[in-house]
Amino acid sequence: MNRVIRRIFAAVFGVLILGTLVGCVGSAAESPAGTIGLLLPEAGVSRYETSDRPVFEDVVAKRCPECDLLYANAGSSAARQQEQAEAMLARGVDVIVIDAVDTIAAESIVVEASRHGADVIAYDRFIDHPDVDIYVSFDSELIGRVQADAVVAALPSDTDEVPGLLLVHGSPTDPNAAALRAGVHQALEGANVEILGEFEAPAWSSTQAQEWVSGQLTQFPGRVDGIVAANDALAGGAIAALKAAGVDPVPPVSGQDGELSAIQRIVDGNQLMTVAKATDDQARTAAEIAVRLLRGEDPAAPSMILGIPSFVLAPTTVEQGDIERVIVQGRVHSLEAICTPDYADACVRVGLIDKEIQ
Repeated sequence: MNRVIRRIFAAVFGVLILGTLVGCVGSAAESPAGTIGLLLPEAGVSRYETSDRPVFEDVVAKRCPECDLLYANAGSSAARQQEQAEAMLARGVDVIVIDAVDTIAAESIVVEASRHGADVIAYDRFIDHPDVDIYVSFDSELIGRVQADAVVAALPSDTDEVPGLLLVHGSPTDPNAAALRAGVHQALEGANVEILGEFEAPAWSSTQAQEWVSGQLTQFPGRVDGIVAANDALAGGAIAALKAAGVDPVPPVSGQDGELSAIQRIVDGNQLMTVAKATDDQARTAAEIAVRLLRGEDPAAPSMILGIPSFVLAPTTVEQGDIERVIVQGRVHSLEAICTPDYADACVRVGLIDKEIQ
C-alpha cells in the first residue's frame, strides 16, 4: 500500500481507534513530511520515560521538525501494544520503532506494518522476523559474559569448596534474555563453579525472581556464593530474598541497566555491579535512523544479526570504583540522587562525597 493510500485510510479510520494510544505528539494531518511511531514496552523501568522517550522525541524534533511523532507506552501488556501499533498504522505511520513487550507476539505487528508499507525498527529487543528493517540495541551476549565474569572474579578464593551459583535469567519470550543467557554460559564454561539452579523470570518479574531465590536458599542452605542476575530489577529481587533469609554479607550479585536503586545498592555493598547502557545514545541512534528511513535513505548498518541490519552499541561495566566516572560524570544519575540521607554514610565510605558535603 503506497503512502497516499495510507493517508486516505488514516483520514477515514484513524479517529475510530485513536483512543488506544497512550499519548502522541503532533497530528498526522499537519505533517506532510511523514509520521514516525514510537512504541515503548513499560513504565515500570524508569529509563523508558526519563531517557528513551525524551531523547528520541528531541532528536526527531531537531532533525525533522516537519515530521509527526506518535508515542505510546504499553504498560507491560502485549495486547495493548498490539492495539497501539494498529492505531498508529491506521493513522498512516511511515516508520514504526518498537521495543516489544513480547517479541514473539510483536511479529504480528511487524507483519501488519509491512502490509501497510511502513518501515520497522526493532528497538532494544530483537524481533526475529525478516520484515524488520533495522535493529538497534546493545550487545546482550557480551553483557551476559561481563556479568558472569564479574561474579566469578568476586567469589571467595580461600576455600576448597566449589562455589555455588544461582542464575536468574530474563523473560523466556525475550530474545535479548536468550542472548544474555548464552553469554553467561560462555563465561562459566570451564569455570570452577557449580550452577545450583537457573530460572527464567516471566516478564522480567522481580517478584517471581525473589520467590525463586528464596526457595533456592532453602534448598541449598549456605551454598549460594553468588547470583548472576540478568538485570537490576531481578538483582533487587534476589538481594531482597538474601536479606530476608538473613544472609550476611550478601554474596556478589550482578545486574544491568544502571538503575538508581542498583547504584545505591552498589554504593552500600549489597550489589556487586551493573552494566550501564547509554540509553540516550541508543534512543538518539534509533531516532536518527527513523528520520533517514522516512526520507527514503538506506542507513548502512555495521553488522547483521540473523539477516537483519543491526546497530549494536557497547555496554559499560559499573562497580563501586566506576560510579563517579561512568554514572555521575556521565550524567546518568547525580550525586544528589544517589547520596540521599539513607546512603550518605555509604557514599562517604566509598569516596563519592566528603563528610562536609554530607
